[in-house]
Amino acid sequence: MSVLRVIVLWHQHQPFYKDLVTGEYRLPWVRLHALKDYYGMVKLLDEFPNVHQTFNLVPSLITQIQDYVAGTAHDLFLKVAATPAKDLTAIESRFALQYLFQANPVNMIGRYPRYQELWERFRGTGDSPERAEKYFQPQDFTDLQVLSQIAWFDEFFLEDPNVADLIKKGRGYSLEDQVFVISHQRALLAKVLPAHAVAAQQGRIEISTSPFYHPILPLVCDTNMGAISTPGLPLPQNRFLHPEDAREQLQRGLDLHQQVFGVRPVGVWPSEGSVSEEVLTIAHSLGVKWMATDEGVLGRSLGINFGRDGEGRLSPQIAEKLYTVHRFENSSAQMHLVFRDHTISDLVGFVYSGMPAQHAANHLIHNIKQAAQPILSQDRDAVVSVILDGENAWEYYPRSGREFLRRFYDRLQNEPGIEAVTVSEAIARHHDFGKLTSLVPGSWINANFNVWIGASEDNRSWDYLYRARNFYAEAAPKASEPQRKLALEELFIAEGSDWNWWYGPEHHSANDREFDELYRKHLSNVYQALGATAPDYLAQPISGGETRPEFTPQTSYIRPHVTGDKVRYFEWMGAAVYTADHRAGAMHGKQFLVDSVYAGIDETNVYGRLDFVGKPPETDFDLVVNLESWAADAQRPRRALRLDVRVEAGKSPSWRVSSADEEKPVATSGQPSEEVKIALLRNFEFKLPLAWLLAKPVASSAIAAGNPVTTLLRLRFSLWQNRLPVDALPLEGWIGLRLLTEADLTALAF
Repeated sequence: MSVLRVIVLWHQHQPFYKDLVTGEYRLPWVRLHALKDYYGMVKLLDEFPNVHQTFNLVPSLITQIQDYVAGTAHDLFLKVAATPAKDLTAIESRFALQYLFQANPVNMIGRYPRYQELWERFRGTGDSPERAEKYFQPQDFTDLQVLSQIAWFDEFFLEDPNVADLIKKGRGYSLEDQVFVISHQRALLAKVLPAHAVAAQQGRIEISTSPFYHPILPLVCDTNMGAISTPGLPLPQNRFLHPEDAREQLQRGLDLHQQVFGVRPVGVWPSEGSVSEEVLTIAHSLGVKWMATDEGVLGRSLGINFGRDGEGRLSPQIAEKLYTVHRFENSSAQMHLVFRDHTISDLVGFVYSGMPAQHAANHLIHNIKQAAQPILSQDRDAVVSVILDGENAWEYYPRSGREFLRRFYDRLQNEPGIEAVTVSEAIARHHDFGKLTSLVPGSWINANFNVWIGASEDNRSWDYLYRARNFYAEAAPKASEPQRKLALEELFIAEGSDWNWWYGPEHHSANDREFDELYRKHLSNVYQALGATAPDYLAQPISGGETRPEFTPQTSYIRPHVTGDKVRYFEWMGAAVYTADHRAGAMHGKQFLVDSVYAGIDETNVYGRLDFVGKPPETDFDLVVNLESWAADAQRPRRALRLDVRVEAGKSPSWRVSSADEEKPVATSGQPSEEVKIALLRNFEFKLPLAWLLAKPVASSAIAAGNPVTTLLRLRFSLWQNRLPVDALPLEGWIGLRLLTEADLTALAF
């Protein structure tokens, strides 16, 4: 009798949120998802001993969980949730309001009436922490701190009598309640990895791995794979070509799993299901026996279309290509491959959450059986693979989807002719393999790599990675072993897929800025670890930089006295101004040292001013001002200058003005020019001649006539410590100054 084998593979993954230099976690999602999903997904299988499944745990997720369990993770979100409400600073209170409501409003916030009450109060202020703050008293904050944590607890953890009592209490939580909810998390997190290990030892689950920091292996091997998968795709300026990194990422993943679980994994879910023949060759050389990806990759490799009819069925001829285990073999690699049913997997991820649990489970079983029927009717065994994210979907289901899963697993366990198996079990029991001798490179999203390469932001991030990787190759031989180790680790983190997931047009979240800043911080750490200063461009965002508008324009000429000591309000009136938004990112470990910047011109000079948050930093620091002059419709600046100011305790500031096109500096504090003024006391101010930028004000009539004149000057300021950019204004884009006569500038303003 033919058998239908069902593979269910849950992919558990979170980005690497930890900054290795500061030790701080930029976002809390490892902790929260580990509390909510990872333990319960495995524990639930205790109720269904004949349902075997595969769990893919990404190595960098494992190390972050271990960090939390050890008590060494520095999570500022957890710190705010743990701080007594009466001790919260204004910044911490606003941070709590901004981030402790980041949960599904129906199934997580709405599950707890008091949490929903507070959320609705916050929403009533327009989601503004500043406006909402006055409507929240200390008791409100305590209740928010407690419930925002409980909302992320696994269903099994909610059965704990102490937690159940807190839920029953509902509101009016005490400091003791708050302390318990925070301290209890570490004990709960400590259950996650052992639960997987025990289930694997009992043969109920198989644990597979991924490349350590979740890189897109085909692109790490060669970014040109992007255009092979999608002909004509725009590529980065520089070709990233490091198959040795891909091998090391996969080797580390295999090693960590053996260390943690005591067994070396034989299976790999390649990050985002991304495969190529080169990747299969690397995996084969490391002893990997199977890999998995999406049906789209199989379709492209076979030259067939997995189009379905109105009821979601494949034709019998096409179905037999998909619902089996394939064996890839060429002169350099042999690998078993399973390809997920994209449609069925997406039903679990995106559709069944809106259906009654029993109805959804019945529909899923029906679809699986219907998909395999053309093969089973020939008295042949079939294999249907359901592979998807094992964490993010569940916040859209009532009570984390447990009722749906229980009803689905019950059907799987008791349905005649169905075996719920791990991938390795399917391979061992299946005998009618499909055969592949070539593989089109692609991922589980549209069978290509376009999410991670091709868009201008994606390509810029690859170029920055390329430069950092080349710098490492040049500088590492001269560095110490600890320096090399840290720099290489930061490079491997930056190779991860998660950063480019948020670049480009495809995906956006409330944390876009944090992801961008963390990626650039990892690259900056490469340079810092090797004793160098990170490039200026890493102080500027990658995301959205090309479409940001200019900031408040200059409305009249300015002629301030450059003293750095006493701000004369009227002397700077009419300057372009940019003031920092200290609300965004204030509690992520980001340092806000710069409060505002000013810039403007007169007939012959450009002026700039930087105001600090409070006093200038007491430790050594550097200020950098980048200046560029542009002609209308030009593709590159007419001239670019950089003003560097070095501030060391007990010494007068030193400075230099330089151009990338010239070896010698234009001017320095050691060889000053009468045309330059630099001052730093209470604030920082400067004056530079426009002539150094090949610029001078012109009449608007000359611009309208199309004369080849410089029409725009733009500036940006950044503050650096320990060769790393710690604050900048503008954070995105530039301050633009129009090079017009005083009369035209004033007329344009009004």
